[in-house]
Amino acid sequence: MKKNVLLPTDFSDNAWSAAVYALKLYAEEECDFYFLHASIIKVSMMSNISNKLNRTMLENALNDLNELKDMAEKANANANHNFHIILNECDLDDAIETAIQKHHIDLVVMGTKGATKAKGMFFGSNTVNLIKATKTCPILIVPDEFDFVKPEQIAFPTDFKRFYGEELLPLKRIAELHNSKIRIVHISNENNFEKNQDYNLAMLKVYLEDYPHTFHWMPDYDEKTKEINDFIEELDINILTMINYKHSFIENIIKEPIVKKIGFKPIVPFLVIPCQN
Repeated sequence: MKKNVLLPTDFSDNAWSAAVYALKLYAEEECDFYFLHASIIKVSMMSNISNKLNRTMLENALNDLNELKDMAEKANANANHNFHIILNECDLDDAIETAIQKHHIDLVVMGTKGATKAKGMFFGSNTVNLIKATKTCPILIVPDEFDFVKPEQIAFPTDFKRFYGEELLPLKRIAELHNSKIRIVHISNENNFEKNQDYNLAMLKVYLEDYPHTFHWMPDYDEKTKEINDFIEELDINILTMINYKHSFIENIIKEPIVKKIGFKPIVPFLVIPCQN
C-alpha cells in the first residue's frame, strides 16, 4: 500500500536532512512525499503595502518549495516516489493537522530544530508544539545532520503499566520496512511485577509475535534520559520509539523548563506515537 509522508520545512539544512532520511527510510516503498511550508503573515492597516508584501513573501515561499521539490526529484531518482508541495498561511500546527487529514498522512518526518537552532534547546519550539498538538499521526524526529543508518534495531521503552495494542501499529510498520528487531526495555529496580504489568507483558509478546523482538531489564541507576541513551549505545539502536499519552515520559520531557535544559537528547531518530487515551 502506498505511504503518504509529510515533510514540514522551513528550508533549513536540518529540515532537508530530515527529508533525506525519510527518502532513504522508504527507499523500497511506493510513497507520496509532501513538502509543507507554513507561514503566518500579519496584515497591517496599510493594506496596499501589506498586500504587496504578502504576495511577495508567498511567491518566494512557493518558489522555494518548487526548488525543494526539484532538488528532491533529482537527488532521489526513485520511480516509486512522488513529490508534492503545500503552501499554507496558517500556523504550523494547524497546517500540519490539515495536511494529515486531507492527504491521509501516515507519518510526519521533521528535524529537531529549524533554521534558528536556538541554543540550550534540543527540541525547537515547533517540534515541541507539534508533539503536544498532534493526536492522530506518528511523528519521526530526526537529529540535526543525522546520516541515515538502516534501522536494524528499534528500541521501545515501557514500564508495562499500560496495555498496548493498535497504538503500536506505527512501530510495526517501521519495523516491517527493514525487518528491524524490536528491543523492549524496562527500567526498574523492582523484581516483582503487579498483576496488570504481567498481563500487559504477556499481551505485548502476543502482539509482537510475528516480529523479531527481545525484552531487556535495566536497573534504575541514573536519570531515565541517560539510561535510555546508554541502552541505545549498548545495543546499537537505530530508532527510539515512545508512546505519548497523559503523564507519560514524553509529556514530562517536553515541558518548557526541561526542554530548555536539554533534559532529553536522543542520539538517534525518535518516533513519537500519539495516544488519545
